Amino acid sequence: MSAIHSSHGGHSGPPSAAGKGSTAHNRFLVKLTVISTLGGLLFGYDTGVISGALLYMGEDLDLTPLSEAVVVSSLLFPGAAFGALLGGRLADALGRRGALFVCAVLFLFGALVTAIAPNVVVMVAGRILLGFGVGAAAAVVPLYLAEMAPVHKRGRMVTINELMIVTGQFLAFAMNALLDAIIEDPHVWRWMLAVATVPAVALFAGLFFLPDSPRWLAVRGRLEETRHVLDMSRDPAEAAEEYNVVAEHARRDVTEDKGAALRDLRAYPWMRRVLWIGCGLATVQQATGINTVNYYAPTILESTGLGASASLVLTITVGVVAIIGTVIGIILLGFINRRPLIITGFIGVAAGHAVLALSFLLPESGFRSYLILAAMLFVVFFVQTFIGTLVWLLLSEIFPMTIRGFAMGIAVFVLWTVNAAISFAFPPLVAALGASLTFGLFALINTGSIVFVTKFAPETRGRTLEELEDNFRTHDAGHLVHEAPAGVRGG
Repeated sequence: MSAIHSSHGGHSGPPSAAGKGSTAHNRFLVKLTVISTLGGLLFGYDTGVISGALLYMGEDLDLTPLSEAVVVSSLLFPGAAFGALLGGRLADALGRRGALFVCAVLFLFGALVTAIAPNVVVMVAGRILLGFGVGAAAAVVPLYLAEMAPVHKRGRMVTINELMIVTGQFLAFAMNALLDAIIEDPHVWRWMLAVATVPAVALFAGLFFLPDSPRWLAVRGRLEETRHVLDMSRDPAEAAEEYNVVAEHARRDVTEDKGAALRDLRAYPWMRRVLWIGCGLATVQQATGINTVNYYAPTILESTGLGASASLVLTITVGVVAIIGTVIGIILLGFINRRPLIITGFIGVAAGHAVLALSFLLPESGFRSYLILAAMLFVVFFVQTFIGTLVWLLLSEIFPMTIRGFAMGIAVFVLWTVNAAISFAFPPLVAALGASLTFGLFALINTGSIVFVTKFAPETRGRTLEELEDNFRTHDAGHLVHEAPAGVRGG
């Protein structure tokens, strides 16, 4: 398993790589990013819309507390968790673009089924379909963007998907409020759910105008198409150099690797190491407790003494802070290395949870309620600015080409499973331990996450995916590259 060293020499590429590129190349990359991240928008919308729809669908579907919980959670598990596995396998078998076509169909039919559902059984089936789409898109969209992007734009292009996710969630809240205001009908929840068909159709149609990933094409011997795709998004010199690197690595992968993900993982310890790091990153991202805030913010605020209406209104600030934090995170990626950002994020989250834990020890008052809200927003800001964007980016970058789709599916399956487990465990934990000890536990867990990312998170900025793979082949998990090349420009 000899490593192949590109002519980049561990640096950020030829001078043209750091330039702005032609207008045509930039237009193509913008089009590609906008169309593919509609998958992220749908991810956000379909996870957020149910909060408003539940207020109206209870009577139509005769929901009980148990069936309501099943309707909400079925999108996460088994839907999104197993959808991630499906998406990973489809990305390897059909290509990244082909897998996104399947995602678009799942989003479309899932939205239609939930919008016309006559009973709980049909609603849950539709939510699981949507979950398959959410999980698959979560695995495929970052991979597609990472493989399509020039090295100096990869960070910002991939993390646009995270911005689209939080925008989709905010759009769901806004659309729920708008439809509630203009449609005076107890069946308005059906319109709330049906709106998701519009971006699903747009995603499906838009994919006809996009090519498949040059890396996926190269591994399948379709080198003419590989060169054509690179020419669409790079200046000629940069495209020629990257083509040589991609083609050389593809020949190596086809010759030396087993060609099947499970056989490759059994055969090569270095691949297993990278997969374990990916699963660890997925786990610590969810261990931030971000979804305890996303799913339970109104409940938490109401428990502090605020009224239900005030709690709902104040929860909107969570969505606003999430969008602001994501935008700031994308900007920072252009100037700061990945590792310092993600380590900073976990330090901030651990501190935020510690403040939350201490706040619940104070006597009930208006000051206490707003201090708890401020601490929750502090956690959301640090997660969205430094962790949410970074983990999705690292997962899209670190896996070797021959198992990239499969490994991404496994990591995102772990992410959704941990998400579901924490979401289900949070209310019983608060009931058993109290809010102060529960958030203290999150502070302790995130302190452990600081240790994990400091030791194992690689620095991926300024290196091609092929250069990263060469490093992972030749270094153990504790000695992966921790610094970006000198003189790196761009994210």
